[in-house]
Amino acid sequence: MAVHISAATGTTATYNGRITAFVVISCVMAAMGGVIFGYDIGISGGVTSMESFLEKFFPDVNAKMRGDSVVSNYCKFDSQLLTAFTSSLYVAGLFATFIASWVTRRFGRRRTMLAGGFAFMAGAALGGAAADVYMIIFGRVLLGIGVGLANQSVPLYLSEMAPPRYRGAFNNGFQFSIGIGALIANIINYGTANIKGGWGWRVSLALAAVPALLLSLGAVFLPETPNSLIQQGGDVHNAKQLLQKIRGSTDVDQELEDLVAASNASRIVRRPLRTIVRRNYRPQLVMAIAIPFFQQVIIAGILATQLGDQGGVSRGYAYLVLLLICVYVAGFGWSWGPLGWLVPSEIFPLEIRSAGQSITVAVSFIFTFIIAQTYLAMLCHMKSGIFFFFAGWLVIMTMFTHMLLPETRNIPMEQMAKVWREHPFWRRIVVDEGEESKTDG
Repeated sequence: MAVHISAATGTTATYNGRITAFVVISCVMAAMGGVIFGYDIGISGGVTSMESFLEKFFPDVNAKMRGDSVVSNYCKFDSQLLTAFTSSLYVAGLFATFIASWVTRRFGRRRTMLAGGFAFMAGAALGGAAADVYMIIFGRVLLGIGVGLANQSVPLYLSEMAPPRYRGAFNNGFQFSIGIGALIANIINYGTANIKGGWGWRVSLALAAVPALLLSLGAVFLPETPNSLIQQGGDVHNAKQLLQKIRGSTDVDQELEDLVAASNASRIVRRPLRTIVRRNYRPQLVMAIAIPFFQQVIIAGILATQLGDQGGVSRGYAYLVLLLICVYVAGFGWSWGPLGWLVPSEIFPLEIRSAGQSITVAVSFIFTFIIAQTYLAMLCHMKSGIFFFFAGWLVIMTMFTHMLLPETRNIPMEQMAKVWREHPFWRRIVVDEGEESKTDG
C-alpha cells in the first residue's frame, strides 16, 4: 500500500495491492532483456582474448599477444579494427534507441521487447556463423539494435508493473539480470576457450540466442502494462481487470484514476522530445543525461608500482588486484548499477516517459561508445594513470548525487513530480503547469 496525493482530486489516498505470482513471473521474463545485455558484455570480452578468434579476424592483435614484437603491456589491444568491433554494438544501439522511443509509445513495451529479442537472435546467429570481419561486425550491429530496444522497454516495463513500494526491488532485477548474463557468459567462455579446433568462439557467440529466445517467447505471452495499455487508447475496463490481476486486489480505482489522468495528459503531448526540454521537466532531463554519463579504484597505485611496460605482477599482487576489482563490482552492483536504470525509468511523467527513457539509453550508449573508442588508446598512453582518471569521476558523481538527486522511494510513478517541487535546489526551477504556460505564452 502506497500513500500519495491523487492527481485527479488532490486528496490524500492510497494504492492497494501486493506482490502477486503473476507480476513476479511477468517481471522475471521481461528481465531476460538484462540477461542479453550482460551476456554480450561478458562474451565479447572473452572471445576477443581467444587466440583462434584473434587469429581469424584480428591477426595484428594476435601477433602482439604472442610477443612477436616488443609492445607495452598497456598497448597490446590498441587496434582500431578491434575497437570498431567492440563499439559497433553501441553505435547501433544508439540509433535503435531513437526509434525505440516512438515504438514503445506507439506500440507498447511488450512489442518493443519482442522486436529486441528477434534482432538479438539474428545477430547471435550471424556472429556464430561469421566468415569474415565484416560479417562479425554486422552481427554486432544487429545485437546492438536488440540491446537498444530491450534497454528502452524493459526498465519501463518493470517499473510500471511493480507495486510502488516494491518498484526499486523489481527494477533492480534488470541490473541483477545483467550480472547473471555476464556471469553465464564468462563461464561459457571458460569452457569454449578449451575446445580443440579453434571454433569455441562460435559457440560463445551463437549461445547469445538462448536468452534472446526466452525474451521473445516471454514477450509473446506477457501482458502489456496498464500504463501503456491506457496510453495506446485501450479499453479502461480491460486495463482495470489487468490492474486487478497484477495487484491481487479488486480495489484499484485510485491507481486506475491516476493512470487515466496521466494518459489524458500524455495525449496532449505530440512531440515528447520537444516537450522534455521545457523548464518544468528540467530536473528529470538533467538526471536522464547525468546518471548514465556517470554510470560509465587503489588498483591504479598497484599497477603503477608493480606493472611496467614488460613482464607482469607477482601472484600476490595479482590476487590483491582481483580482490579490489571484486570490491568495486560489488559496490557498483548495489548502487550505480541498478539505480542507473531504476531512477531514470521512474522519474518521468507518462507523457514524456518513453522520450525520457530513450535519452537515458542514448546517453548511455554515447558514452559507452566514447569509452570503447578511446579506452585502449588511453590505456596505452596513460597506463595506470587511467584508473586515477576514473576515480576522479567517482568523486564528482558522488557529490552530484548527494546534492541534486532526491529520494524517490515509495513514491508512485504518476506522482513523482512532487519530489522535485520539494527539493531545495530544483524547487527554484520547477514551476506549476499553469505558470509555465503563461511563461511559454
